[in-house]
Amino acid sequence: MELHVISSTSTIRDALERLNALSGGSMTLFVTLPDGGPMAGTVTDGDVRRSLLRGADLAAPVTEAMHREFRAFPPGVIDPEQLRSFRERGIALVPQLDDRGCIARIIDLTRLRSVLPLRAVLMAGGKGERLRPATLTTPKPLLKIDGKAIIDYNVELLASVGVTDITVATRYLSEKLVEHFAKPVAGVNVKCVIEQEPMGTVGAVALTGTPEHGDTIVMNSDLLTTVDFEEMYIRHRNQNADITVAAIPYTVSVPYAILTTDGSRVEGLEEKPTYSHFANAGIYIFSNSVLRTLPENGVTDATDLIQQTIERGGKVTYFPINGIWIDVGTPADFRHAEELMKHHRHLKLYNDNKN
Repeated sequence: MELHVISSTSTIRDALERLNALSGGSMTLFVTLPDGGPMAGTVTDGDVRRSLLRGADLAAPVTEAMHREFRAFPPGVIDPEQLRSFRERGIALVPQLDDRGCIARIIDLTRLRSVLPLRAVLMAGGKGERLRPATLTTPKPLLKIDGKAIIDYNVELLASVGVTDITVATRYLSEKLVEHFAKPVAGVNVKCVIEQEPMGTVGAVALTGTPEHGDTIVMNSDLLTTVDFEEMYIRHRNQNADITVAAIPYTVSVPYAILTTDGSRVEGLEEKPTYSHFANAGIYIFSNSVLRTLPENGVTDATDLIQQTIERGGKVTYFPINGIWIDVGTPADFRHAEELMKHHRHLKLYNDNKN
């Protein structure tokens, strides 16, 4: 953060030297009052150039060049929708202020896609029996796709949208996952909780100490996906949903002519129709108030909790995934995922080199 902060007692020359050191990165400085005081403005290379054209001297205070109308988030509030707007307008750095108006953090949108006010629980208790013998000694989430554990792709995706409170719920070969997360992944210290008995596809969330307020992402840890968590959360919030279910399109083709009937009378035939549905993708945003209804023992599946919420009059919505979603459940799925991630890595390297 220090690289982008300059005191109001500095000169325009100081600002130029600091901006030159930032060359190749985000060339913005945030001006603060002396001794780490409140933020006063911003300075870019363009601001300095314009001040010099107006006749300012290099020895003049940087305040003569700074822009006094700046964008910043207030204490404790980062609006993902506003952050998305900044990103779309090409704004790379956005400060968040504390109660005194001082800079508490600088959000770098070249490193983070968003900062979502969510925690996450990754469900990793299954045995992965369809992938045996590979899963006899390694839990499925730790199987490697293109050199990286499956679960690490999901931790990285969550970290990229600012989710750093991540817990893994595990049971089968739990010691392997605990050992794996003894070191940070994507800069995140991932916690683990261990089911003593099978608790279903969402039950183990009860072991994670769900806060009273807010929302939690719950997802299967053995998925490979590019789900847009930012858009999913904004949709969840704007619809005031209790649960949002990520969904994937699923098409059913019937290889026969289907009768349209009224009683015993045939009113028409539809030749080999195709029906489109949305299927549960195993990724959810739950209101914490819903998760706090989970019992601390016994089995609860996500589908049970969703149905109970609907029956209680809660609001359940869905969010279509527009991108990659692979349930790595079979050897064929595993091979497909490997080819897909290799292609993605090569494509990313190409784009990075081109830029």
